[in-house]
Amino acid sequence: MSLVTRTLSSLEKVFADEELQAAPIRRASALQRETFSYQVAYRAPKLIKHMRARAESELASRVTLRAVGLVPAEMPVYADHDDNVLRSTPGLYPDPLFPVKPSEGLTGFPGQWRSIWVTVDLSGDVKPGTYPIAIVIESNEGVELARETFELDVLPAVLPEQKLIHTEWFHTDCLATYYGVDVFSERHWEIVERFVKTAVEHGINMLLTPLFTPPLDTQVGGERPTVQLVDVEKSGESYRFGFDRLKRWVDMGDRNGIRYYELSHLFTQWGAKHAPKIVASVDGETKRIFGWDTDATGDEYKGFLAQFLPALVDFLKRHGLEKRVYFHVSDEPHLDHLPWYESASSWLKRFVGEFPSIDALSDYAFYERGLVPTPIPASNHIEPFLENDIPGLWTYYCCSQYQKVANRFISMPSARNRVLGLQLYKFRIAGFLHWGYNFWYAQYSRFPIDPYRNTDANFAFPAGDPFVVYPGEDGAPVESLRFEVFREALQDLRALELLESLIGRDETIALMEQGADAPITFDVYPRDAAWLLACRERINEAIRRHSA
Repeated sequence: MSLVTRTLSSLEKVFADEELQAAPIRRASALQRETFSYQVAYRAPKLIKHMRARAESELASRVTLRAVGLVPAEMPVYADHDDNVLRSTPGLYPDPLFPVKPSEGLTGFPGQWRSIWVTVDLSGDVKPGTYPIAIVIESNEGVELARETFELDVLPAVLPEQKLIHTEWFHTDCLATYYGVDVFSERHWEIVERFVKTAVEHGINMLLTPLFTPPLDTQVGGERPTVQLVDVEKSGESYRFGFDRLKRWVDMGDRNGIRYYELSHLFTQWGAKHAPKIVASVDGETKRIFGWDTDATGDEYKGFLAQFLPALVDFLKRHGLEKRVYFHVSDEPHLDHLPWYESASSWLKRFVGEFPSIDALSDYAFYERGLVPTPIPASNHIEPFLENDIPGLWTYYCCSQYQKVANRFISMPSARNRVLGLQLYKFRIAGFLHWGYNFWYAQYSRFPIDPYRNTDANFAFPAGDPFVVYPGEDGAPVESLRFEVFREALQDLRALELLESLIGRDETIALMEQGADAPITFDVYPRDAAWLLACRERINEAIRRHSA
């Protein structure tokens, strides 16, 4: 009744309905303070329930074992996808990493390959050296069914702090909806904080902050649940503002390691033509005062902003947040939206021009006309911005970046996810944005979806694009393997920055690109997981040599 097992890298995806082709790995290296992951794949000859798994190692207290779960992907990718995908067919794909309940254990399915995700936390004080890690799988009766041993070489060098500013849009309304709690109730705050903590642990250091309900992925004329941190009281043409919840939000973020706050967009997505939903107390009654029916260029909304923004600036300065906040105008404006965007941007500059402003957009004209100090072009539209050597350049990808460039759809190989770290390093990218940390609604926020059953926002985007975490029991996040691999990409970036401090930038890039067929760009890069793993080992070995 023994299991067939194999130790695999974190860059493999184990499908239940196909033979395992990936070669085993037995050893790797990591820096101190890094989080290292690998897998133990297993196949049972017959149905075996309630198996137990444990780690035997000096590092055992730092090892976490999770079961790689399967989720449906009905729309894995668009029809005109490139060939750098694992599959384009609908089916069950590996993605969520489930904690293994002692009462349930692991299940071995007859003839199916499944996987255990092994995470080794090297934070704190870990002495350099080689550590064998044995993963032992036993029956419910304690009979050993399999044992796989992996050696992790912990280097005498420390992974430096992350310099990259990284945000994945945090949807507080999705948390309230899924868990059935009132927005900003005490229970909601508890759940929000748990998801923020997980975000920070994976390299997210900027938090989307809903001053007012963010006007993102909302159907024209529709509404998302109100998640407004700022209290507004309207009396005639005058407004009063309360910032107590905003202060609590910042305190919560600070407590969990958030370094930057991006303030939610003050104009609607795809055009900047309207105001976000804003509710206020009017004569003792709470009502919506702005929204889709509000002209962004009209005197009423401009008058509101002329009172709100100075009050907000005063709050930010009183709490020492001047260098930690970023403003947004409107998300993804196109060239035909330029007049509205220019009007909105110019009005905001009157009041918050001293603060940095960022927006995802891909037409260079917006930057050229001075409308956005820090543009965030998509990775497949970044070339004009690179050619003009824009200082402090950011980038992003989402559903539209599915040909040639890196991305992390469920159907894509994990190497295509992780290679982004090398690209961010080579092109000195200052920030990275993604829209979907936990978007669990149908497209345009028309209705809630169950992310365990629908991974594509109700057949709108390639599966996996809307989120990288799932809702777990008792308000706890369930991470995806894609989120773990993305963290590895950010760790690669930090390791490269460490190596550059030791041997210089030119030598670091030359070492990084060794064995590549061409210099790395955003759409040209080695696709092979083995090359990527070998690249990281070269980086680590160079750090070892030059740290002595």
